[in-house]
Order: sequence, then structure tokens, then C-alpha cells
Amino acid sequence: MPPTITAFAQSPDRGRGLARDMPVRWAFEEVGQPYDVRLLSFSEMREAAHRRLQPFGQIPTYEEGDLALFESGAIVFHIAERHTGLLPDHATARARAITWMFAAVSTVEPPILDREVAMREDRDEAWYEERLPVLEDRVRMRLRELSSRLGDADWLDAAFSAGDLLMVTVLRRLKSSAILDEYSNLAAYVARGEARPAFKRAFDAQLAVFTGKPPAG
Repeated sequence: MPPTITAFAQSPDRGRGLARDMPVRWAFEEVGQPYDVRLLSFSEMREAAHRRLQPFGQIPTYEEGDLALFESGAIVFHIAERHTGLLPDHATARARAITWMFAAVSTVEPPILDREVAMREDRDEAWYEERLPVLEDRVRMRLRELSSRLGDADWLDAAFSAGDLLMVTVLRRLKSSAILDEYSNLAAYVARGEARPAFKRAFDAQLAVFTGKPPAG
């Protein structure tokens, strides 16, 4: 039996590939492994049965036999360790790829999410207009540092890895703003990730949940 992951039955992102099951779907597609999806309503995510798998009531979860995991980054790491295609064989290169996985979710993503949450939830606050530029400056600082490190390379460390998968996933959260376009090499980097056939298959599968139409092809 293939592993089963959970995803939104009604995704808040309207199928734009920003929900947390997206990197997990992408990882499965990159390594060529099948998986099943159990869709959950928001009320089901709050129920005890789901919280036994995900104590914070979020998605995705991963179940395979007696193994249950949560947190998208941890699930991607598990998939990458079990199957070839997302982590280099050489121990040193493998360690660097894992470092980039942590950098994506622990260093680059937090300021992006802070900005996103403020724009969604704090617009009516008196301090919003003064606060937003501060949050955006913090995002730009991380992007400037990442842009400098990437330079004109295609990927973060030679070949595409799980580190790139998570980093592209994080940076895609900025596509609705003009901030990412200020760093042309990062915008091109995201575009390369989105051009990968495995990404397209994962994106189409997530979009199909929202539209109710099966993925093309």
C-alpha cells in the first residue's frame, strides 16, 4: 500500500500550490513514488482522530504502516532519505542539501510568513502602515543574502535537491508581490523549479482538488 497524506478538501489558496501538501506531493513526484491523499474539511482537522496524527490540527500528515509523521519539511526529508532523486549520494553533498532544507524552513520562510500574516490579519490595525515596511525589509534582507549565495547557479548546490524543492516552495509565497522580482536570479530560480515535470504534476494534482477536475494528461 502506498503512503497516505492528508490535504485540504477546500484549500484556502484556491489551488495555487501554496498549501503545505504541495512540497510533499512534489517530493513524491520527483522520486517517482505513488501516494494516496485523504482530504479533510476544516472541522475534521480539529477532531481528535486527526490531532492524534497532527497535534496542531494542520496538514499534511503522512501515514505508512505504523509510521505517522507530520510537518511538511520532515515528511519531505523522510521521502528523500528513502528514495533516490532528492539527496546526493556523497555524504558531504548530502549534508549540504539537508542544511539547505533547514535554511528554507527555518531562516528564509519565517519573515515571509510574518509579512503574509500581517497582510492578511492586521490591515485594520492603526500600526499596520508603519509595520509593513519593516516586515518587508526583513524579507528583502533574506532574499538579498540568498541571491548573493545563489549567484548565477541553477541550484543551491550543484544538482537539484530536496533543499531546492523546499526553498522554491518557500519563495513561491512571494509571487503575488513584486518583492521576488527585485532579485532576478531568484525569480529565475523559482521559474526553473516550476518548470520541472514533477512540480507540474504535483501542482496539477493539488489544483484538481480545488477545481474538481482531474489533472490534464
